[in-house]
Amino acid sequence: MAEVSKAVLITGCSTGIGRATAERLAGKGHTVYATARRLESIADLEKKGCRLLALDVTQEDSMRAAVARVEEDEGALGALVNNAGYSQSGAIEDVPMEQVRRQFETNVFGLIRMCQLVLPGMRRQHYGRIVNVSSMGGRLVFPGGGIYHATKHAVEAVSDALRFEVKGFGIGVSIIEPGLIRTQFGETAVGSIHEATSDDGPYAKFNQAVAASTANAYGGAMSRLAAPPDSVARAVQRAITSRRPRPRYVITLGARVMLATHGLLPARGWDAMMRSQFPQPR
Repeated sequence: MAEVSKAVLITGCSTGIGRATAERLAGKGHTVYATARRLESIADLEKKGCRLLALDVTQEDSMRAAVARVEEDEGALGALVNNAGYSQSGAIEDVPMEQVRRQFETNVFGLIRMCQLVLPGMRRQHYGRIVNVSSMGGRLVFPGGGIYHATKHAVEAVSDALRFEVKGFGIGVSIIEPGLIRTQFGETAVGSIHEATSDDGPYAKFNQAVAASTANAYGGAMSRLAAPPDSVARAVQRAITSRRPRPRYVITLGARVMLATHGLLPARGWDAMMRSQFPQPR
């Protein structure tokens, strides 16, 4: 019987969770293919034991080429970590559809296509792990994050369906649900509000409040509650090495508290709690 490949491909390794995961797995002896749109952004990971590939999850040719390269080297992928993503924030009416489509292309459609591309090889060797990085925001919604949350809700649904569909082929699917993590994610989210929304109009003050709240969460007093990216990387490692990986890994105490609160409150109760944190547009 041919040896089973356990090589790992990780998307979105230029910063944060993807970078920490690549470093941790390579340090533990895994064969890691670290990827990013720009190779220069991950050049230093080669010295840490990673193999580097250019990969843009919004481009079909780029995704095909990356998977083909790994399969040429390894025979198949042992694990896929779908980490690439960002947050498009702002009131839903205010966000241009071009930005909405870009958000879904990156966070959802690229993730689905990467799964489609690696699954034939995993099925052939009757082994594989797919780890999809979602968010606690895949199961609840904060005001001003509707577009982003919609993508993460989609990731949850896709992962739950996929887990059932591929289990019989020896493939495990897990979802990672981080809470507040100390990365550049917040800066990107704040920037997305300023780039995509208007400075005046009915949602201007609301969008400014969302931007300020996000900046405070990642750089202000609330950031003391955030966990380092390696806390997520450890969960990813467990998901790809466990004989029976969990369907979900919730990261940070804050995420557990928020998810429990959301589960206990009726919709109007959650809305009332959100009104205490965010100004309602009028």
